[in-house]
Amino acid sequence: MTDMTERPPVVQLRVPTEEDALAWYRIFDDPEVMEFHGATSAELSAYDELTARQRRHDAERRICLWTMLDESGEVIGFTGAQPWPHTSFGPVGEIEIGWRLGRAHWGKGYVTAAARATLERVRAAGVTEVMAMVDSLNERSIAVTRRLGMEQAETYTSPSGRTAYCFRLKLDEVGEVKPATALGAV
Repeated sequence: MTDMTERPPVVQLRVPTEEDALAWYRIFDDPEVMEFHGATSAELSAYDELTARQRRHDAERRICLWTMLDESGEVIGFTGAQPWPHTSFGPVGEIEIGWRLGRAHWGKGYVTAAARATLERVRAAGVTEVMAMVDSLNERSIAVTRRLGMEQAETYTSPSGRTAYCFRLKLDEVGEVKPATALGAV
């Protein structure tokens, strides 16, 4: 019998379609999924805007938050990269990788597999360093950053008063990923 932990799950990434806004809305309409993203579900219009923005990012930068699909083609979340969207705190202007997954798919390796594919796409788009902002209490996402080889570099306080860790990773030219040098707490 093959050990399933050795083989990552099949995951597909695509530029989000207009229809994906409704899929994202439905799978993220879950307090546990949104625990570290404001704790409440967003309106469908927020996902309409978000998917449209990601299509623009893809057209302009060749990176975006891609829709994540499982082996059957079911939308299960997103992963990808975009410019840090906040101007009031954090690493303004830097490229953030991120992910969000429907709860039914947690613990199966989808996020790590998709985030690794994201790193390859980001590198191919010419990005040399990425960061991930993670709520200090989000142990699942912190574990993903570590599996990717990211290192905690800074600590921020969000406008809501929550502590967020900034993890960094340098992408070199020959296809390897290297942890960024820690810059200390801010």
